[in-house]
Amino acid sequence: MSYKAEYIWIDGTEPTAKLRSKTKILEDGAELPIWGFDGSSTNQAEGHASDRVLQPVFSCPDPIRGGSNLLVLCEVLNIDMTPHESNTRALLRPVAEKFAAQESIFGIEQEYTFFDGTRPLGFPVNGFPAAQGGYYCGVGADEIFGREIVEKHLDHCLAAGLSISGINAEVMPGQWEFQVGPVGPLEVSDQLWIARWLLYRTAEEFNVSATLNPKPVKGDWNGAGAHTNFSTKAMREDYRAIISACEALGEGSKPLDHVKNYGAGIDERLTGLHETAPWNEFSYGVSDRGASVRIPWQVEKDGKGYIEDRRPNANVDPYVVTRLIVDTCCTGLEKDGLV
Repeated sequence: MSYKAEYIWIDGTEPTAKLRSKTKILEDGAELPIWGFDGSSTNQAEGHASDRVLQPVFSCPDPIRGGSNLLVLCEVLNIDMTPHESNTRALLRPVAEKFAAQESIFGIEQEYTFFDGTRPLGFPVNGFPAAQGGYYCGVGADEIFGREIVEKHLDHCLAAGLSISGINAEVMPGQWEFQVGPVGPLEVSDQLWIARWLLYRTAEEFNVSATLNPKPVKGDWNGAGAHTNFSTKAMREDYRAIISACEALGEGSKPLDHVKNYGAGIDERLTGLHETAPWNEFSYGVSDRGASVRIPWQVEKDGKGYIEDRRPNANVDPYVVTRLIVDTCCTGLEKDGLV
């Protein structure tokens, strides 16, 4: 007997990488081997030296094929087994290890938009729907579009064993969100990439596409983000650590260092409108969805908890955003003597 292993990797497309995958047939009981692919077709090599290597790093049950079949997330390596320049996971690993004692955990809120051809799902063929407002967490066929896809995607994520913690309709027709976490930086990033792959693959069955475009419709419509919730052991015990983390994110060049790596097109989404702070200004506040970083009201009340960085785009690379937040906040906590 044999099983199917779907090898999944992140390509080298710029400014926003894409997911790629292909199927390998393996004998039952066989370990997942390294595999190769044509990097010249994925913006990861030139044709005269096109071989690149897939190194399995995370696997889970394949909920679409079922049975003993697997989804296999891979890092991309060069043929000398060094990380390829597009391999952002390899940059996260040493940072996660360096600050492992601080016990960082993340929950990422992945917003996305369904499209039917060139129109967001639910938009009329000519013109625009009613203004946003009633769609958020709405119910009813006049306000909700694509729920059957969302529910199937949720079931697939649960069957795959991912740490998905919820779903909701967002503020624009055809716009939704799912949340992954709370888990560590590598775990949340690996699982988010798999959940994205499952989203695209599930939507295929309905002849609908899903996009992580941070501003899928111009004008007076909310963009799509990946709000990133973060805490360390110290933050979960002491409110001083909450403030220390916020201050670290706003120190010196850090705001712009982060924003420029928080997803392509961020200036179109972070305008100061539609529940965002301007991309070139940094702020934090309690219960403030117009701030760069929000401290939930319950955190202030309890005197401990987590923060929400509201700046990352829907199309952000989770390996990058978790690396930056861990490095910045954990270094700040160390400097302030809170660990």
